[in-house]
Amino acid sequence: MSHNIIWTIEGKIKDGRRDEYEALMEEMVAEVQKEEGTTNYEWTIAPDGETVHVYERYKDAEAAVVHLGSWAKFQERYMDVTDITKFTIFSELTPELEEAVAAMNPVYMKPIGGFAR
Repeated sequence: MSHNIIWTIEGKIKDGRRDEYEALMEEMVAEVQKEEGTTNYEWTIAPDGETVHVYERYKDAEAAVVHLGSWAKFQERYMDVTDITKFTIFSELTPELEEAVAAMNPVYMKPIGGFAR
């Protein structure tokens, strides 16, 4: 199995807040792009204009912990414009990382097969 850490965040942009959401997204993407261990950080939006999905992949648990430092800078603002409906983790986490994300009530999907290149 891979040492990559993969998770997704699903949510809804709060009514009338799409412009703020997109401006915040641009700030967050610019900041996260500086993180050497972040391999994917992809934001998408559904045709309804309010359902959003963020796909995040880190080279390892250490890189994910670094990212959580960036998240802390933006978390309050993100939560102000977005209702998170689901946070799903698709990786085995270190105890440190598991503790760091526990407050977000993640759904854990444990890898059982496949490969990553």
